[in-house]
Amino acid sequence: MSVSLYRSAILWLWVMALLVGCALEGQTAALLPGEVAAEIRANYEQALPRLPASKQRHYAQRLYRVTGDERFLPLNRAYGLRLLTSLRQEIDGLAEPGYAPRRAREKVADYPARSLKQQRRKHMLGEWGEIVYAKSLAFQLTQASYHGLLDEEHLPGYRRALAYLEGLDFRPFLIDPEVMEIYAAQVANLVYYLHHLGVADLRDPVIAAFRRHYPVARDGELSRASYRNKIYGMTHFVIAASDYYQRRVPEGEVEWILDYFASHLDRIIVETKADIYTEVGISFLLAGREDHPAVQRLREALVRAYDPRARMVPSESGGTDLSFGEHRNVLAIMLLGWPGRLHPGPMLELPAQERESAAIAGMAASSCGARALWICR
Repeated sequence: MSVSLYRSAILWLWVMALLVGCALEGQTAALLPGEVAAEIRANYEQALPRLPASKQRHYAQRLYRVTGDERFLPLNRAYGLRLLTSLRQEIDGLAEPGYAPRRAREKVADYPARSLKQQRRKHMLGEWGEIVYAKSLAFQLTQASYHGLLDEEHLPGYRRALAYLEGLDFRPFLIDPEVMEIYAAQVANLVYYLHHLGVADLRDPVIAAFRRHYPVARDGELSRASYRNKIYGMTHFVIAASDYYQRRVPEGEVEWILDYFASHLDRIIVETKADIYTEVGISFLLAGREDHPAVQRLREALVRAYDPRARMVPSESGGTDLSFGEHRNVLAIMLLGWPGRLHPGPMLELPAQERESAAIAGMAASSCGARALWICR
């Protein structure tokens, strides 16, 4: 091929790529938020049976709570059985001396350390003794409560687990500036789990500690990672207060958060990522502020981020793996297709036969030792 023909071919390919890109961009711009939500949902629900169980749970739980669609009940029920199996093992284990410290060491050892953020968190958690185990236990007990499973019928001896949590002092961990700096969203979650379970009400001191650590005046000196941690933590003070999309949050309870989001929206959209700014939008929705201008702007940003070829919102690096992107995309479905009504639970009320199956599985897991259940499967 001559040089001139080669250059012509390259130019033609470049023009075609440009035209295709413009066409796709125009196609995305023409889509309404609800249409994007529907496309993402269709994509994920086609792939859902192939996703890991943890992703199925995360997706089905949230979509049930914003739609009430009973098609998500089987996946929620399957999660409920796994949850009972795991909690029975923990409740039995807590009767053994030294069980909680051993589980804490195992959790720290198993904590991933691929990224710098994970390494910092792993080191931090290793300095707080049993807290890493207690946090996991509080999450599981709260999940059981959300689904109507936290009782003697479903979890005989569950008060042993609550008593264990009541015996720990969570406050130093939850108000520690170094913990807040890299773990803000998890701090917010744990505060509301403890309150929900009746273990401790540390909401006021922890929110005060968060606001001291992240005053508006400090924004200019924050790194991108620290700023993202701040915004993500703020969204979780709202989301956790809603019992994870089960009820609306009184606007006055989170007004300081919504006011901040509204006045710093430009920086939030530019410096955070889709997972985070989508939760910012959902925070307004949970407070009943769907009419706020910020919601429209955040929806527009999310539609621009949508990839119509992959039928999902890709990662910052352009990744379109459905499993890794599940968290980001179920949030996108919620923000773009918000129905305006929330559905608690679901209350699972597992039959005796299913509860017995969970008990047998729990005993089998216990015989494998105290490490993660998946090792024994």
